[in-house]
Amino acid sequence: MEHARLAGVEKFVGIGTICAYPKLAPIPFVERDLWNGYPEETNAPYGIAKKMLLVQGQAYREQFGFAAVHLLPVNLYGPHDNFDPASSHVIPALVRKFLEAIDAGAREVVCWGTGNATREFLYVEDAAEAIVLATEKYEQAEPVNIGAGFEISIHDLASLIAELTGFTGQIVFDRTKPDGQPRRSLDVTRAREGFGFTASTDFRTGLKRTIEWYKAERAKLRAT
Repeated sequence: MEHARLAGVEKFVGIGTICAYPKLAPIPFVERDLWNGYPEETNAPYGIAKKMLLVQGQAYREQFGFAAVHLLPVNLYGPHDNFDPASSHVIPALVRKFLEAIDAGAREVVCWGTGNATREFLYVEDAAEAIVLATEKYEQAEPVNIGAGFEISIHDLASLIAELTGFTGQIVFDRTKPDGQPRRSLDVTRAREGFGFTASTDFRTGLKRTIEWYKAERAKLRAT
């Protein structure tokens, strides 16, 4: 950010995270609640670091007149996601698990947690559109949620991905593993009113595109 200021950059768009919200923030998350508690413990170091990006941008705006804005995207998914089982997030992890289970003829797939936690997901192309719109049109210091405006339980998400990948076995939840934050869902009013962003990709459609992309990548690797 400092180098951007020194270089005369006209606008700095910081990308934060909804992991910055308090663990038990009211649903849906509203931007005014960002500072009303400590983040969920497993995400706290990441979320707090991102909060500092917001604070620095607001300080630079006040001290230097530097046009910094801050976006809070929900969990993203889509083609080109990270499907590494050691570091992937829930959608690519489940897609890979179910496809590998089909290949192995496995009768069950084990998922972390109780399945009761909820998440909201935003298709990557919608996220890109939101960033462009904010760059072009948003001029305020207040952070902005970027999401699709819905929530789905991990249980229902796993069932949906199993259906779309063609896995017909049993889904087992390992309750010894953590759920993470109990619920996540965003109030997206500020993005809609501030710069006209509304997510347009249907969740089922986005999942199908993601699965088909990954299946094509797997086929390429097998062919080499």
